[in-house]
Amino acid sequence: MKKKSSIEIKNKRASFEFIFIDTYTAGIVLSGTEIKSIRAGKASIVDSYCYFVNHELYVKNMNVSEYWWGSLFSRQDPKRERKLLLNRKELNKLERATKEKGMTIVATKLYIAENGYAKLNIALAKGKKEFDKRESIKEKDLRREMGN
Repeated sequence: MKKKSSIEIKNKRASFEFIFIDTYTAGIVLSGTEIKSIRAGKASIVDSYCYFVNHELYVKNMNVSEYWWGSLFSRQDPKRERKLLLNRKELNKLERATKEKGMTIVATKLYIAENGYAKLNIALAKGKKEFDKRESIKEKDLRREMGN
């Protein structure tokens, strides 16, 4: 039995900027030593979003740093687009939803699953207005005061 991985890279800003409507877990197509960099915690999903090309889903602006011990030939561009793996039914649902005005797909969490594969939690989201953000700040402040 494998132990649960402690690698969990979150996008905290996404919950402040967007209202999550639906969430999915997707696999990521990685190459070279990218998985070793993720296991070392050298990745960032801040400002990352997903988009469709030819009915396939890709994540953009996900930064996976170069692995220090990797050879010259195994290194990849840290900011390259990476393909996400979902089943066809989920892809069709997401593609239809993103054609609506104001809907986008954002990355919320990157982690290593129990089977050793890198997984990315994505959310179908709608952008918050300015007053929604102020409301979120007030709620967070109230929770912080109640905790003290």
